[in-house]
Amino acid sequence: MSGWYVLNVKGDRVEIVIDSGDGTQTYEVTATRAGRRVEISTGRGIVEVSEVTRSGTTVRTARFMASRVVALVEHPMDASSAADAREAREAGE
Repeated sequence: MSGWYVLNVKGDRVEIVIDSGDGTQTYEVTATRAGRRVEISTGRGIVEVSEVTRSGTTVRTARFMASRVVALVEHPMDASSAADAREAREAGE
């Protein structure tokens, strides 16, 4: 797959800011359930932001023309909320 680059984002939310001609618009892709992640891939003039399960199955994808993308903003999960989630899982076992 020449020309494709994949960046695994360690977070649960990514904002995409695009140029709409009249200004900018902001879109958001969020990992909606525990264990899911958001991945960004770029290639051939397209930026794809996908929500992916632990097994690698894509749940949903947002596609944008790379020439229109102004910014991709990652919002990683807080370390404290990750620790809280881990403690809750361990307590349940």
